[in-house]
Amino acid sequence: MTSSAAPPPAGPSGGAHPAATDKGLRSGALGLFSSTVIGLASTAPAYSLAATLGVIVAVAGLQSPVIIILAFLPMFLIAYGYKGLNQADPDCGTTFTWASRAFGPHTGWLGGWGIVAADIIVMANLAQIAGQYGFQLVGARGLAHNTLWTTVAGVVWIALMTWICYIGIEVSANLQKVLLTIEVVMLLVLAVAALVQVYSGSAPGTSTHITWSWFNPLQIRSLDAFTTGILTTVFIYWGWDSCVAVNEETADRSRTPGRAAVTSTVILLCVYLLVTTSAQSFAGAGSTGIGLANPHNASDVLSNLGSEVFGSGAGGQVLTKLLILMVLTSAAASTQTTILPTARTTLSMATFKALPAHFARIHPRFLTPTWSTVGMGLASIVFFVLLTRVSENLLADSIGSVGLMIAFYYGLTGFACVWYFRKVLRVGPRTLWTKGIMPGLGGVLLLYFFVNACVVYAAPDYGSTSWTLPFPPHWHLGGVFVTGIGGLALGGVLMLVYRVISPAFFRKEIIAVTAHERDREPN
Repeated sequence: MTSSAAPPPAGPSGGAHPAATDKGLRSGALGLFSSTVIGLASTAPAYSLAATLGVIVAVAGLQSPVIIILAFLPMFLIAYGYKGLNQADPDCGTTFTWASRAFGPHTGWLGGWGIVAADIIVMANLAQIAGQYGFQLVGARGLAHNTLWTTVAGVVWIALMTWICYIGIEVSANLQKVLLTIEVVMLLVLAVAALVQVYSGSAPGTSTHITWSWFNPLQIRSLDAFTTGILTTVFIYWGWDSCVAVNEETADRSRTPGRAAVTSTVILLCVYLLVTTSAQSFAGAGSTGIGLANPHNASDVLSNLGSEVFGSGAGGQVLTKLLILMVLTSAAASTQTTILPTARTTLSMATFKALPAHFARIHPRFLTPTWSTVGMGLASIVFFVLLTRVSENLLADSIGSVGLMIAFYYGLTGFACVWYFRKVLRVGPRTLWTKGIMPGLGGVLLLYFFVNACVVYAAPDYGSTSWTLPFPPHWHLGGVFVTGIGGLALGGVLMLVYRVISPAFFRKEIIAVTAHERDREPN
């Protein structure tokens, strides 16, 4: 039996009042520590490094550490936008709700779609990683390279994580604490062990001592390398906003989620910078052997690096197994924390009548979204199975396209913050910086990366696939560009269809554009 959350009462202008957004979720279930854990676990640090470090080094070379730092800047700036908007309107719809209030329902709907589409796409890759590493952990390397069995294992994995999210936010948070602890400890062990070997002289001949030139942005090869490297690296920071999406289940929901978001990005910078620098110092940036830029190792950098760092002895084999377990638990954690924010985005959209009412249903005992959680799991399974059946190259390009969607909805949130608070930016320097300059600059940076990446990704030789438009002028385009822009365009089509089916939200009858009414700083 489920119950449906009613839309919030109307505010003074006929729109929903920002403070009246209770949807029946379990309030006060998460503290600052749990929220920060969810933000960190959502980024899947180990999985993200395993899947993208090789790509980053191939693009940026020895300047990979400075790319890690530069990609942190827009994330940190946008995190302050999330913090300010959440303080004023702690709604689990996040970008959807805030952009709707700032710019109108159509922009808000597309912002919500950007979150949903990015999460469904990345779930396919997480499921594939979980399947492969699960078999590697038990020594079944043949099955780890078998598409059918990794697909089956990935589907089971998504179903299991969906069930955990379904039975309660507290269960999810407690599991995240365990998984994240394993992940961070093993990353630190790997980084320290690599550096000890480098500076003790026992590392391979490819090793090199850390130099300041690695942190010099002026030595990055080209502007395209800079942009591609940043957008690729943005992917490994992506996910910290999950701690804001569970704001309605957090104690002191107007303050704690924003603090957790900022804290998460800073911790991620420290972890990523340490692992990247130590890995590059140990293995080098070459394209052969154990070099981080070797294309044969690009999809699984940490596993190959771990076997070299820890050695083939009994202790080394145990640590290598733990490293594989770490990437597996990282994928598990991220799978779970990807379902959480997406289910709450669709819950909020349904509550405000931007999606069918079924998606607003809450379980009476678990106090979690029912249709939204199960629907996210099913959509991810269908997408994963379809893409693996069609082509693993297409699956790889779909993952590459996620960067475009991340830049889209993160950047939109930054601009929404500036516009939402435009009347109060003169209150004082702190307000001007944290609600105006910082999120606005973050939005501008992400807009630049989005546009430049579209140009780079559109090249037909970029990525694993290419497409020719079936209509004049029959452009030949890269698969990463087609998947990313096509995914966002699909959202526009679905929005127009639902506007015909249920026009109330799009007529501003549910959420009014309230930014212009805000004439004071929120408490």
